[in-house]
Amino acid sequence: MLSYLTSSSDGYTALATGFNTAFTQTPDAVVAVSTPEEVVEAIAYARDLGLPVRVIATGHGTHGPIDHGLLINVAGLSSVTVDPVARTATIGGGARWAQVVAATAEHGLAPITGSSTNVGVVGFITGGGLGPLARSHGFASDWVRGFTLATAAGDVLTVTADENPDLFWALRGGKDGFGVVLDVTIELVPLDSLYAGALIFAEEHIEQVLRGWAAWTVDAPADVTTSVVVIGFPPFEQVPEPFRGRRLLMLRFAYPGDVATGEQLAAPLRALAPIYIDGLRPLPIADVALIHNDPSDPGPGWGLGGMLTSVQGGLADAVLSFVGPGSSSPFLALELRHIGAQTRVDVPEGSAVGGRNSDYTFHIIGAPDPSLFESVLPGAGAGFTAAIAEWISPETTVNFARADTIDRAWREETRARLEAIRAAVDPTGMFPFDA
Repeated sequence: MLSYLTSSSDGYTALATGFNTAFTQTPDAVVAVSTPEEVVEAIAYARDLGLPVRVIATGHGTHGPIDHGLLINVAGLSSVTVDPVARTATIGGGARWAQVVAATAEHGLAPITGSSTNVGVVGFITGGGLGPLARSHGFASDWVRGFTLATAAGDVLTVTADENPDLFWALRGGKDGFGVVLDVTIELVPLDSLYAGALIFAEEHIEQVLRGWAAWTVDAPADVTTSVVVIGFPPFEQVPEPFRGRRLLMLRFAYPGDVATGEQLAAPLRALAPIYIDGLRPLPIADVALIHNDPSDPGPGWGLGGMLTSVQGGLADAVLSFVGPGSSSPFLALELRHIGAQTRVDVPEGSAVGGRNSDYTFHIIGAPDPSLFESVLPGAGAGFTAAIAEWISPETTVNFARADTIDRAWREETRARLEAIRAAVDPTGMFPFDA
């Protein structure tokens, strides 16, 4: 029998808290599950009480407070089974990418993962999923071969291109509102290493490198994925000495091929300016998370992102006014990613992924000071998006969307089809769709 915890129960807060600790989650009840049968039981409990249901695994996708209903914590659904002959992995609904990367690397195989392997697999995939191999391999959801889904009615469905194909279309990029994903099966790629890492440049070279990178991306190889991020590191002892108290530009680079070709492809980027730290090297696929080195510990966070049609023209001027040498803003980091190439190619049977018509993304991260999250950062973020408005794509991807941008997560016809599928599989709205 499952234990449904309320706010007066020991363990309630730990089960309900996500990766972003800025939001206090206070659902009517939270329950931890570790088997598909327990998920079905929890859904029946919510159905009998008329409670809406939301799901949490790692909590990376939580962008606001949950103050009612039942929260199902699926972190216990963390199994990973690899079939090296079929080149597939079947992954539990609460597993993180790190588990998958480690299990598949033993066979010389790799998933198309995100930049952080600490993120949950299912939330990333159902939102499309852009990672360090985006240009060469597309969205993570393009590699899905099937789901197992528990619905509001308590049914457990196999969801593939041949069985429940409408749901298969929707779950690849349509995000939430369909039920609880019990597991997902993905195709793996034969890949045991990359030529990858980051070139790090000092503050005085930020403008030169940013403009040079933007120009380089116009004719960049289709199998190389890069990004630039300007980070202002605080002067704290916990920060490694080479970064402490400095503003630096990191140019991330990932090429899924041999060292000699990788070095040749990276040569124009190495020549942009004197390099402070050269971190490009042969990288075992098991260390793919080192390319971006995203934080792995929970904490308060504020972020804003979207997609761009271009990084040419005056975009660099706008970016530099916020994070260039001598500038002042409450942003901890500002990143531009180069996507396109394979992300523009939909799967043969189609998917709900939004944003395939854009070649770049942007993301800003505010200083991790909760006192700024309501009073300062929203205004600064609005100022930045106003400054780059002419380059912002009219369509984004749902993993980047928030309540005020969710209307741009899909094209109108895609949104209408998603709403129809949600209504068919969950007619009472047990699983609300939250941006």
